[in-house]
Amino acid sequence: MSDQRRASIARLAADLVAVDSRSFVSNLAVAHIVEAQLDGFEIERLDWTEPSGIAKRALVARRGRGGLALSAHMDTVPATGWTEAPFDPRIDAQGVMHGLGSADMKGPLAAIIHAARALPDTVPVSLLITTDEETSKEGARRIARDCVLLRDRPPVGIIIAEPTGMRPVRGHRGSYDFVATATGIQAHSSTGIGRNANWELLPFLAEMRALQQMLRDSPAWQDPDYTPTFCDLNLVIDNHGTASNVTVGRATATLKFRFSRRIDADAIAERVREAAALCGVALEVQAEARPPELPASHPLVQRCEKITGAPAETAPYGTDATELQAIAPCVILGPGDIATAHTPHERVRLNDLADSVDVFMKLAESIAADPT
Repeated sequence: MSDQRRASIARLAADLVAVDSRSFVSNLAVAHIVEAQLDGFEIERLDWTEPSGIAKRALVARRGRGGLALSAHMDTVPATGWTEAPFDPRIDAQGVMHGLGSADMKGPLAAIIHAARALPDTVPVSLLITTDEETSKEGARRIARDCVLLRDRPPVGIIIAEPTGMRPVRGHRGSYDFVATATGIQAHSSTGIGRNANWELLPFLAEMRALQQMLRDSPAWQDPDYTPTFCDLNLVIDNHGTASNVTVGRATATLKFRFSRRIDADAIAERVREAAALCGVALEVQAEARPPELPASHPLVQRCEKITGAPAETAPYGTDATELQAIAPCVILGPGDIATAHTPHERVRLNDLADSVDVFMKLAESIAADPT
């Protein structure tokens, strides 16, 4: 990889990091930067407006038909815990870029754009550029459901460039999201006339604590092909800004249940529904599609192993593969370390971004030469 190309990837990654595209704001500014890089590609824009009025866009770009698709998302998580400016991309003396989204996944996004542009015109390649991956996966869902450009001849396989340290991931967990809401009566806490929604929520939380312990302790609900082997049930509690001298009028518990393909997730979801009904709390449920998981013998997995020299793994997190698997088989493979993602220390080595371009190009050329 030439110094010129490394510098070009760094500039594009920095331009992307500098734009706020947290999932709860519009991503159009980032989409404009991406599209400006794709001269010579057929482009399809998938636009929608959220109920809150926020404009969103996913992009599909294609040169040729079939072949390999490379995918990345434009949105980021919130800037929780950051003490330095999250949208100020900084490159340190060791050639490491710091900033919100640098690893997850604006750096990898810059890398796949450069890989697609550098391929010969005779090698077909597509780019599936999504948004809202960190929340609803709506961008990937709309590409899978509505994209016209890929219908006549879809890609043979999809590489999702999430940060895996360039080790192929053949499968990962999916998730159920539950939002349980207890309602009380807000009042000045000294008067005794209110009803605290937290007390109304506690019986439900006790049921969830027992469910979480069962998932961690019972081998019947574990999957030895994953690390950790147990399915996670994560809890976040929100009193919506209530002060300590106010009786809480609304208490919300948000739970994310992650599960691998072999786990009967619907049975766990039914237990959560039963607990909510028993405890008298309102419950909203959102389920992803089935977790993506390719067998180790799958041709795309074996091709990735051969080109990277690394054995395929499984992962406990989720990606857009949950939705994009409806288009073609997916492998997750990208530069960077997932351990820095979703932290105020997010970073990616520029050399890793540059090196990944060669791997993406080799995969595209390999599939073009032998699509089977």
